[in-house]
Amino acid sequence: MARNVVNIEEVSKAFDIHPLLERVSLGVSEGDRIGIVGRNGSGKSTLMKIIAGVEAPDSGRVTKSNSAKIGILSQNDKADANATVGDVVIGKREKHEWASDARIREIFVGLFGGFDDHLFDRTFASLSGGEKRRVGLAKLLIDDLDLILLDEPTNHLDVEGVAWLADHLNKRKDLAVLVVTHDRWFLDAVTDRTWEVILGKIEEYDGGYSAFVLAKAERARQAGAMDARRNNLIRKELAWLRRGAPARTTKPKFRVDAANELISAEPNPRDSTELLKFALNRLGNTVFELHHALIKAGDKELINDLTWNVGPGDRIGIVGINGAGKTTLMRTLAGQLKPASGKLVTGITVKIAFLTQHLDELDPKWRLLEAVEKVATHVEIGKGKTLSASQLCERLGFDRDAQWTPVGDLSGGERRRLQLTRLLMDSPNVLLLDEPTNDFDIETLTELEDLLDSYGGTLIVISHDRYFLERVCDRFYGLLGDLHLRDLPRGVDQYLEQRAAAIIENASSGSKNSSGSTAAELRILKKSLARVEKQLSNIQSEIDVAHVALTANSDNPDKLLALTSTLNELLLRKTKIEEEWITIQEALGD
Repeated sequence: MARNVVNIEEVSKAFDIHPLLERVSLGVSEGDRIGIVGRNGSGKSTLMKIIAGVEAPDSGRVTKSNSAKIGILSQNDKADANATVGDVVIGKREKHEWASDARIREIFVGLFGGFDDHLFDRTFASLSGGEKRRVGLAKLLIDDLDLILLDEPTNHLDVEGVAWLADHLNKRKDLAVLVVTHDRWFLDAVTDRTWEVILGKIEEYDGGYSAFVLAKAERARQAGAMDARRNNLIRKELAWLRRGAPARTTKPKFRVDAANELISAEPNPRDSTELLKFALNRLGNTVFELHHALIKAGDKELINDLTWNVGPGDRIGIVGINGAGKTTLMRTLAGQLKPASGKLVTGITVKIAFLTQHLDELDPKWRLLEAVEKVATHVEIGKGKTLSASQLCERLGFDRDAQWTPVGDLSGGERRRLQLTRLLMDSPNVLLLDEPTNDFDIETLTELEDLLDSYGGTLIVISHDRYFLERVCDRFYGLLGDLHLRDLPRGVDQYLEQRAAAIIENASSGSKNSSGSTAAELRILKKSLARVEKQLSNIQSEIDVAHVALTANSDNPDKLLALTSTLNELLLRKTKIEEEWITIQEALGD
């Protein structure tokens, strides 16, 4: 029977007069994998903090087993500003104590691409948001914990990083995991139970996110209490899950026949023929044509000899490693940058809206609705349908009261939603979205996907949110850092396979000391080898001294026992250093 890690009993919590949790009782056991979903502000993060002991409940109690060790990754990564990355991740442990540990090596490679002394010597305060997130994850995964609580762990991770994290967690069978994330692919990959925080209560479901959608549809069918708008959204997503990706729904532990009745006559999420006809009317035959283009960022070449045609109604997802040129390519299409050579042809009827990762500066005194209506009061969304500015705001998570909030009082996530709302109000026929899902809750993402289903223009998306990409895009392209844009007929799976093959090929080339290793890499390896050989020499001297001391104290049982213990520790350290020496030798190809 699985050991209980933590329980919360009759827990309530409120901020001001707004109750977030009301008499909630839950338990987490060893090996549990639980996803927590709900609207922004519903209390998900607060629930996590109460379980972790970071915040106290207003009433009720939290109990954990005496030996349970719990760690939390919050949305605001914190550490001593003057501490180095090495201090935060590995503490006071000597390098020889952890460098030969296979699990720790895997974590460093998965999150940082390998051991990087330069990164380890940097102060935590100097790191970017993405780097702080990876450092926090590394610390949690390296520490010997029974339960980790992850609040938006995939923020700032690319598609490959998200896939690695899911795979790593799935190998750690005894580790209990609670996760709050808008990344529905990650929820499906990692969790087998779901808690929905709704109106102060916790609704429990078996299975990951897709199973949660199925179960919610079935409960709605039985209760008949869900409003028509939300019911239609769930039916639409359910139809996509069942028809487009049946493997996602293999985990449910409940009967799904009744839920499937809800979608027996449900059409595909998008009418591709109708949308293409609408796109041709708005765009003509030409959107973007790149001919033998060289894309550069400063002096760095990113994509070479690119010939690419983007047509009316195309729905394209772009994935790739950080720094490979995804955003630079998007900026080139938007006309913000010019190809270093070659030619970009843009259709004469093209009207672009570009959602960047940077927020527009707006008058902080404007009301939210006023900021949207300054663009337009109504927008056509296809099939003859229009939405008012207020209705579009509601679709993207701003209720009637929130629409009167001053722009200056909005959070970063709310400002990003406002930026997207303003873009959509301008009726663009080409929509370029760079990481559009950051700071959106799952319900708002579902609404956005529903809007994009009826969008009759060309759509190009960069996102680490694999679920969102697969939900709204029909074609995929990848940037693997080799100066080429690759067509991916099989989507994100094909990209991950190609990346894995490239990593193995590079590792193989490096182990043979071929031209794949740069001079700088060889210098670092040789420097590491000299350091390790010096450590081996020093520890051998200590072992020799210990042997002499053992002989000299052979008639003193107490000293003999202590010296034997010291010698065993030295021999263990020597073994680990020798393992590190072997690893470096293999990398050098000697």
